[in-house]
Amino acid sequence: MKLFQHTPVLLQEVIHALNLKSGDNVIDGTIGGGGHAEAILQATTPNGKLLGIDLDPDAIQAAKRTLREYKDRFILEQGSFADIKLICEANASYMQNICAILLDLGVSSYQFENKERGFSFQATGPLDMRFWQSDDPKNLKENRALQTLSAERIINTWSEAMLAKIFKEYGEERYARLISRAIINERKRIRIETTKQLADIVKAVYMRKSRARQNWRIHPATRTFQALRIAVNDELHTLETALPQAVEILKVGGRLAVISFHSLEDRIVKHFFQKESKDCLCPSFFPACRCQHAARLKIITKKPITSSENEQRANPRSRSAKLRVALKIK
Repeated sequence: MKLFQHTPVLLQEVIHALNLKSGDNVIDGTIGGGGHAEAILQATTPNGKLLGIDLDPDAIQAAKRTLREYKDRFILEQGSFADIKLICEANASYMQNICAILLDLGVSSYQFENKERGFSFQATGPLDMRFWQSDDPKNLKENRALQTLSAERIINTWSEAMLAKIFKEYGEERYARLISRAIINERKRIRIETTKQLADIVKAVYMRKSRARQNWRIHPATRTFQALRIAVNDELHTLETALPQAVEILKVGGRLAVISFHSLEDRIVKHFFQKESKDCLCPSFFPACRCQHAARLKIITKKPITSSENEQRANPRSRSAKLRVALKIK
């Protein structure tokens, strides 16, 4: 079995931006392999505590290995950061006074490179893309909530209009309708079950439409795969659900840091921070404030922090990373 390996992006920038001190308690809402978490525990030594959350059970096991020397200073929970408040409350006896929260929204290198997860078109694998492959018999036995919607199910059952909608909205794919039509035509002939099948369908559309054939800046299937992954895991709604909860459970003076990897995520974070840093949200033509909204955040990063050239060379996936940070003031 392939070991969970993931290089954390913007590591030093995150630690600096969170302004961590000895004894601080921190939540890592997407712990991955534990790379950021390890640096956080080092920065909060000797008695700072960490609550790590991840939907992927492979990530939880990897984080346990990475953080084993920190023993009783961390606790891990398998779950979605959309439930961050509930998970925090369930662990209130272990950790209170949350000083910082980190959400790293990227897909891990392990998830991309493990062909059985179905995230990548670089190798042939099942068309899955779930962060939690929850049809494991153990999960059925324990009667746990299952993540049953896979990319294969979407591709083979959703209508042409629904497919085109997610390709356009989540992938910003200009050939969304042509790709969805090609998928419908192909699945009439044979069920689409692998990443290669789907990638080939998308590539064929590009070959017919693109003038600069086979000279694309990114692989033709990139946006389609991104859109599917977002739909399968309900990523944008999850983020929108988590952000207000994160602010609520932070103590005043605590910091919220979010790393995003594409414009849809970054836009949600940017707009949320802007909204929560204003005292009034009423239209400008109102003579007086009626909304009674009070600012809860102060934006620390006026512009998002991005990776250095050195980091981009060492870890090309960091090129699209954007870090935004806000301070809770109320």
